[in-house]
Amino acid sequence: MIDGKTVLSVIPARGGSKGLPKKNILPLAGKPLIGWSIEAAKKSKYIDKLIVSTDDVEIANVAKSYDCEVPFLRPNDFALDDSPSSEVIIHSIDFFEKMGLIFDYIVLLEPTSPLRETSDIDKAIEILHSNIDLADSIVGVSKVEATHPAFDLRINDKGLIEPYLGGSFSLFRRQEIESLYYFEGSLYISDTQVYLKEKNFYHDRTMPFILPRWKAIEIDEYIDMIVAEAIINNLDEIRNRTKNV
Repeated sequence: MIDGKTVLSVIPARGGSKGLPKKNILPLAGKPLIGWSIEAAKKSKYIDKLIVSTDDVEIANVAKSYDCEVPFLRPNDFALDDSPSSEVIIHSIDFFEKMGLIFDYIVLLEPTSPLRETSDIDKAIEILHSNIDLADSIVGVSKVEATHPAFDLRINDKGLIEPYLGGSFSLFRRQEIESLYYFEGSLYISDTQVYLKEKNFYHDRTMPFILPRWKAIEIDEYIDMIVAEAIINNLDEIRNRTKNV
C-alpha cells in the first residue's frame, strides 16, 4: 500500500513456452527463473497481494514453494500462444473484484526478467504515484545503444548496403546521437481503472522507468540464460563499474 492506495502484482507464467520449453522454471543461478521475480516482489514495501497466474500445475507448485499465492489455474482460453497479456491481467483483477477486493494499482512482472530488483519496483510505484496528475502508467525502458538506428543499414535491390536512415554513411560517436529507448519488459504499472479502460500499459499518459542494459536482459532463448547467469555471478563488479553511469 502506498498512501492508502492498494497494489496488486501479477506474475504471468504460461506453461507452453516453445522457444525454451519450461523456461519459467528452468534453473538460473541456483533457483528457478520465476523465483527471481517472486522474491523481488515479495520484498516490496508497497505490494499488498502477489499472485502467479499460470495454466501449469508444475509452475504453480514451484511458485507455492516460494510462498507465493496461486489462487487459480488460468483458463486455457487465456494461455494460448496468441493470448494477449491484457486478458491475463483483467482476469486476475476480475477474480479479486468478485471477492470484494479492489486494488488501486496493478503491477505486471514478467518472470522472464530476472534481474529487475525490489528497489526498481518500489521506485517505479513511487514515481507513478507522485505523478498521478501527469500519468496513469509507468513501464520499464532501456537505452538503445549498439542497435541505434544511426548504426543500422539495409541491403538494397543491388545487394549493396545503404544507411537505414537515408543519406550518406557517417561515423557517429554515441555521444552525438539522439537518445532512444526501447520497451525492455521487466515491469509495467498502471492505475487499475485506467488499465481496465485502456487494456494496455502504453498510451499518451505513460511514463518511462529507465533501467540499465544489464537489468534489461529478457529470457527468450538459452543464450539469454547464460548471459543472465554471468551477470548474476558478477553483480558486485557490475554495480561498481556502472553506479555513476
